[in-house]
Amino acid sequence: MKTITIIIVILAVVFFAIQFISMRATNKTEGHAYSVLKEFDEFEIRKYEPAMFSYTVMKSDSYKSTSSKGFRALAGYIFGGNDKSQKIAMTSPVTMTMSDSITMKFKIPDGMEMEDLPKPTDDNVRFITEPEKTVAAIRFGGTSNDEKIEKYTQKLKDLLEKEGIEYTGDFSYLGYNPPFEVLNRRNEIVVEVIY
Repeated sequence: MKTITIIIVILAVVFFAIQFISMRATNKTEGHAYSVLKEFDEFEIRKYEPAMFSYTVMKSDSYKSTSSKGFRALAGYIFGGNDKSQKIAMTSPVTMTMSDSITMKFKIPDGMEMEDLPKPTDDNVRFITEPEKTVAAIRFGGTSNDEKIEKYTQKLKDLLEKEGIEYTGDFSYLGYNPPFEVLNRRNEIVVEVIY
């Protein structure tokens, strides 16, 4: 009995140490800069700065069926899958537009210019520059799945209608944590608004 208790304690210490290290790394990852314009009880309005993204488009409307495939393509590019075998820093969050097809995007780190980017070896990886935009964002924790994404998308729609805020375009899912990070996960649904 004593041996089992010691093993459980050791495993718990290792688990929490890994989670702590992972959370620190996530907090240091470069993000897409924004300012909060207004906070409501359950969501907020943000203004995002212009940014450059690598992206890939997948023919599906399911988070489950596309998240791994899109991540592999984009992560492959930044981990050296390009004509220069150049590694590019990971950024956060991973963005997925949720519509008839899904577009997954990684922000290109600040300081890199379009002409400096190495050419992807995967033809499905492309680039886009997005202008400044204003969005509504709602946050939820835990792991993500299609049901949660649908639930919080509908919740954000209802909250925006209640406040009389007009939204435009598709809703997007933002994921901030690597899969092995199970504590204090941050997920968001965002949509561009007229504000």
